[in-house]
Amino acid sequence: MDPFVTVNCFCLMPNENMHSLMLEVGGRARKASRELARARSAAKNQALAVLAQKIRQQHEAIAAANALDLQKAREHGYPESFIDRLTVSAKVLETMAAGCEQIAQLPDPVGEVCGMHVQPSGIKVGRMRVPLGVLGIIYESRPNVTVDAAALAIKSGNAAILRGGSEAFETNKILGSLVREALFESGLPQDAVQTAPVADRDFVGEMIRARGLIDVIIPRGGKNLIARLKSESLIEMIHHLDGICHTYVDAAADLDMALSVVDNAKTQRYSPCNATETLLVHEAVLEAFLPRIGAVFKEKNVEMRCDEKSLAVLNAAGIAALKADQKDWDTEYNAPIISIAVVESLDEAIDFIAEHGSNHTDAIITNDLTAAQRFLREVDSGSVMVNCSTRLADGFEYGLGAEIGISTGKLHARGPVGLEGLTSLKYIVLGHGEGRR
Repeated sequence: MDPFVTVNCFCLMPNENMHSLMLEVGGRARKASRELARARSAAKNQALAVLAQKIRQQHEAIAAANALDLQKAREHGYPESFIDRLTVSAKVLETMAAGCEQIAQLPDPVGEVCGMHVQPSGIKVGRMRVPLGVLGIIYESRPNVTVDAAALAIKSGNAAILRGGSEAFETNKILGSLVREALFESGLPQDAVQTAPVADRDFVGEMIRARGLIDVIIPRGGKNLIARLKSESLIEMIHHLDGICHTYVDAAADLDMALSVVDNAKTQRYSPCNATETLLVHEAVLEAFLPRIGAVFKEKNVEMRCDEKSLAVLNAAGIAALKADQKDWDTEYNAPIISIAVVESLDEAIDFIAEHGSNHTDAIITNDLTAAQRFLREVDSGSVMVNCSTRLADGFEYGLGAEIGISTGKLHARGPVGLEGLTSLKYIVLGHGEGRR
């Protein structure tokens, strides 16, 4: 029997009990996690190289599976932003493959020892980086997460159970099978990465209650998914809620740079969580800058929702815009819509972000070093940027190979979560027969 098919054979049983299914999948993952935790770096890197090769070789099969998912999504009337996230284009496919190769080139964090020091008692104390164990990754319409998550889990020595959205079931299934083939051919346990064998939502409920089988839940999705998991999960989580990202154009900004950066931050792609949703403009550059970026947005059919000052400036320039209401400042659009507000100072910009931001990614455009340093120190987000697009807040762009998600929490991991975010530090102690006095 084909070893890459056996794991999913039981999913064909129509009345399979979800709890029993979770015990089966989780038990396999737990066993595989112990094997993967002690795997050599060379074997893990080989698996990633083989996976990258298979993704490129099987591009037609992946495209065919993705076409089935896209057809179903369109039949269900999903919006274009959703279709965009679901689509595995040639560029997305190549990014997945390149991400695997980049992760393979990164240092293996597992077993790294740091901070060794000798105590008065004679013992030597330090910390060692170790895998978290079994990751339960729950995500929605982005099939690339299947490969990104699998690659990061493999390199960091973690087993993973991947539950993608039902709308991407066919694409995730073929990508998951390629991961298992790569593990098998590299001498690693196939069960180190398993895709959920069913699309049933009840399986998610079993995952988030599977203490003892899953060590960490990592959700990637919308508010409803995150809210449900936060309220029901019995397992620790690494997650982010909203991607309400800001770009602030300071009084000391290079306005040509600001025009390019803001354009990219909003319009390069609308659906990702790191797209800028709110533009803040210092009143000192309002007249000089806002009509220019407004003309760009008008040309690209980006709807502008403005406070009174920005609305007046745009209208005077002959650019149509709408008056924002209070909820606009707290909205992640994931669409060609941007909210615009005018601020009188850097302090006001920082306060605005603190009130309305989601601790994801925020940027300042300025040539004032002091303003840049204050923005970096005082804006409390996972990524804080100076003179570049918020769209760069990404594991691949940060040199992490990929990301398993972007954490807006403050414990353990913040911002794009790569290899180090999927490990923890335990204390190690070396002695010579010492005891407590």
